[in-house]
Amino acid sequence: MPKTILVVDDTRSLRTMVQSYLTQEGFRVVTAGDGREGLMVAHQEHPDLIILDLMMPEMGGYEFMRAYSKTGAAPIIVLTARLEENDKVLGLELGADDYVTKPFSPRELTARVRAVLRRVSKDAPQQDLLHAANITLDRETRVVTVGDRRVDLTPSEFDILSMLLAAPGRVFSRLDLLERLQGTAYEGYERTIDVHIRNLRTKIEPDPRNPRYIETVFGIGYRFAADI
Repeated sequence: MPKTILVVDDTRSLRTMVQSYLTQEGFRVVTAGDGREGLMVAHQEHPDLIILDLMMPEMGGYEFMRAYSKTGAAPIIVLTARLEENDKVLGLELGADDYVTKPFSPRELTARVRAVLRRVSKDAPQQDLLHAANITLDRETRVVTVGDRRVDLTPSEFDILSMLLAAPGRVFSRLDLLERLQGTAYEGYERTIDVHIRNLRTKIEPDPRNPRYIETVFGIGYRFAADI
């Protein structure tokens, strides 16, 4: 069964071009002209991945991500002509998984789509169920619970937590985590890992300002505490 891609962009010609190319590549593509329509289509179609423009009338990309994150968990590739680091950080905080800068080639976008889908659905070589303290992570169902509470994570947050939980005490550099998430060709900032870690701590730590589980190793990166 082909993967369903939702393209949300207010430019009709861009939607048509992306839809045509991705359809030729074997994907099922649905489209929306702004964020409000995108939310309705996402609710109806349950896409496997969303391609999202940031600058749109009615409801822009940032507003879409804020609203979508309450009910949906599909990975999001953001289309943007803006390259400011603060814009990328805000997008990551709201759940973006990758960025493609306009103008772009359909081949580049398709490669990013395949990379993100592969990362989200890849089979893990280690055990599917990971436990630490009161945290349980199921790699097969991609469900995380803290005590009796289910925690909703973005695909990137899930993969980082999975990597850390699988090797308590091991220190991972930011570059290690970036390469695991996006591949060696990722054109991103190592600071993006700090954003994901901050979001993870907010969701799983009893006191995010004084984390017990995800420890910072200053000057290097992060590790999951080995003595809990």
